[in-house]
Amino acid sequence: MSKDKIKVLLVEDELTLAMIIKDTLEESDFVIHTAANGEEGLRLFFDLRPDVLVADVMMPRMDGFEMVRRIRQTDRQTPVLFLTARSAINDVVEGFELGANDYLKKPFGMQELIIRIKSLAGKAFSFTGTYKETRFEIGRYMFDSVAQTLIYAGTKQELSHRESEILKRLCENCNLVVNTQNVLLELWGDDSFFNSRSLHVFITKLRHKLSQDERIRIVNVRGIGYKMIVN
Repeated sequence: MSKDKIKVLLVEDELTLAMIIKDTLEESDFVIHTAANGEEGLRLFFDLRPDVLVADVMMPRMDGFEMVRRIRQTDRQTPVLFLTARSAINDVVEGFELGANDYLKKPFGMQELIIRIKSLAGKAFSFTGTYKETRFEIGRYMFDSVAQTLIYAGTKQELSHRESEILKRLCENCNLVVNTQNVLLELWGDDSFFNSRSLHVFITKLRHKLSQDERIRIVNVRGIGYKMIVN
């Protein structure tokens, strides 16, 4: 990882919480910029180009979801961590669909926040690391994991960041079992039941998106993980 300090943009409308996070992270050698709502966050994001974006979901003037939706139109790489007081699975799944990389439920421990940010920053810095295959042929589909697109017979489907990361792992291990726990720890940061349900939702979406080619199947290997089979 780069020796430079990790630059974080924190978008949080609860001023007291924002100040606590800012002070704690600065003590841990991060560079922190803050914004109090989604509109200000959006403007600062493109000015600062942070290494990691940490954003509350519920905010005035533009919520976190809308802010990230707009950011992802042009920036698909910068890792995003949502802070959420809401625990409904639909909200979390919506966040991942928009291209979030992780989420943390309030209230949370500062140490956990630091670990999550460092993990996301590590992924961000590794984008410029060693070359890895980024395009895969899946039956009659062409999958580009950087552009996050799936092309079939000239028709392009956009994938969310999370869908793309899961599909990439299935492609790299085609016809082999991809361990659920490994995927959850790498992409979600913990392998709770709640997150495994969320992973299942994404697998269902991927099955649907690959359904034009009947030779492709993503099967559930009970208690272990998922396997993509291409006949």
